[in-house]
Order: sequence, then structure tokens, then C-alpha cells
Amino acid sequence: MAKSTKPKSATSYKQTAFGILTRSKVVQLEAEGVKKAQDYIVKLNESKAVITPQLVLDIHKVGFGFIFPDWAGKFRTLDVTVGDYEPPHYSQISTLVKNLCEDLSERLKHLPSPDSAELFLTELISLLSWFQHRFVWIHPFNDYNGRVARLLTNLLLLNLGLPIITITADTGEEREEYVEAMKAADKHDYSKLGDLIAGALKESLEKTQA
Repeated sequence: MAKSTKPKSATSYKQTAFGILTRSKVVQLEAEGVKKAQDYIVKLNESKAVITPQLVLDIHKVGFGFIFPDWAGKFRTLDVTVGDYEPPHYSQISTLVKNLCEDLSERLKHLPSPDSAELFLTELISLLSWFQHRFVWIHPFNDYNGRVARLLTNLLLLNLGLPIITITADTGEEREEYVEAMKAADKHDYSKLGDLIAGALKESLEKTQA
């Protein structure tokens, strides 16, 4: 997906549950929110929680509801433009997310056995790339779609007995690399996104085995 072209506030302020805050303060709260959501993901893994539309909403609310209570944890109710891309009409979101969750559940059933480690990881990376891109393509929320997609990716990994990964995609060159990977996936080329996920997973596995 291309970077959002939503107009930026000239004053770099945002209305939040804590009042009108500078962008730097909001960024701090966002980091806190991602940590809250990550902890929630780990707790969900204890019961091997299945990804459903309601769970998707819950994760978004846990992460960002304390900052933006008016819309966090709710599917968007307006149309948006993301760069040159226009996500699906908001009226389609509920159905699209439901279908995505059902497709994911079916695809998980057909993953190769972990005993065939190389084949398993290859197919898993392909699945995660597809899922993460499709979620962001749907763009179900006003904001934080990429973050929630990455959180859900981590829940999938945990459910499969693998470690959490970190794909930094918020600023600078790392953001540009992630956006380029998403743009390529828009054209059905998941290789760049797959490389990002595979690299992050390799790094996490090496840390857990150290």
C-alpha cells in the first residue's frame, strides 16, 4: 500500500482522550499502545485464540482505544484514500474481514508439517505475506492498519510455536522499504514482503536459540 496522503495538520497536533497533543506525544502513546496490544496477543496465545473479526476489533481497541476512544476498536465508517489507492467502500469492510478470517483459517489447515522445516517455513512466509497485505488492502480502520496486521502476524506465529517478530515500518528508510513491499504485493508480487518477514523471523529465531 502507498503511504497515506491525508493532509497533515500545520500545527502537528491531534485530538486525543488526553486532550490536544503534539505529534511527538501521540507517538509516545502509540508506542505504549502497541506494547499493550502485544501483551494482549501473548495472553491470547495461551488459549491459541482463532483470528475472528471480533478479535481483530478487540486488538485494535486494546492498543489504541485509550488514545482515540471514539473510533478505535470500530471498523471505519467513511471512505479514505491511501496514496493512489482507494480501499474498499466502508460498507464492505465487515464482509471482507469475515472472509479474510475464514480464508486464513482454511489456509492454516493446509500448512505442511513443521517436521518438514524448510517447506513449512516457506509456505508459512507465503501465508503471512498474503494475510498481512490483504488486511492492509482492506484497510478496516481509520488508522493503525499496518500495526494491527503485524500484531495479528505475531499471534499467528505464537500459535504455531514460533517467536514474535519485529518489522519496523513507522519512519525513515524502514518505512519506505515496507511501503515498497506493500506496493509490490498490490501487483501480486509478495517476494519483498516475504523477505521482510523471513528476515525478521530468522533474527527472532537466532535470538531464542542463542
